[in-house]
Amino acid sequence: MVLSRERIGEIWRYYQAGLVNTAFGFGAYSLLVWLGLNLFAAQLIAHLAGMAFNYLTYSRHVFRDAAPARFRFVLSYAGNYVVGLAMLFLCSRVIDSPYLAGLMSTIIVSAINYFALKYLVFRDKPA
Repeated sequence: MVLSRERIGEIWRYYQAGLVNTAFGFGAYSLLVWLGLNLFAAQLIAHLAGMAFNYLTYSRHVFRDAAPARFRFVLSYAGNYVVGLAMLFLCSRVIDSPYLAGLMSTIIVSAINYFALKYLVFRDKPA
């Protein structure tokens, strides 16, 4: 499978935005854990706060040529939250540190999220 220059650029922009989004979300998660919140409650709050921030970066920077998709984005992030929660649960069973478990979960879920955003949320504009 050969990737087009356009697709490579899109993936590059996805991971650029993803780094900023991850820093925001993981920073919020880490701060809430540090403040004493349960790691699952911290993930929920950070996920909700990050959702609005992520929509802006993905819709304006990564999938800028796609049709607007706020409702599909919210549905996708609901599914993303469930997958993230499952990954956090699994990672926390293997990794003692809630910070490292949260980071590992984030890395795994980010790869899954690209395909959900690309094929389910930010579809090409109708011609």
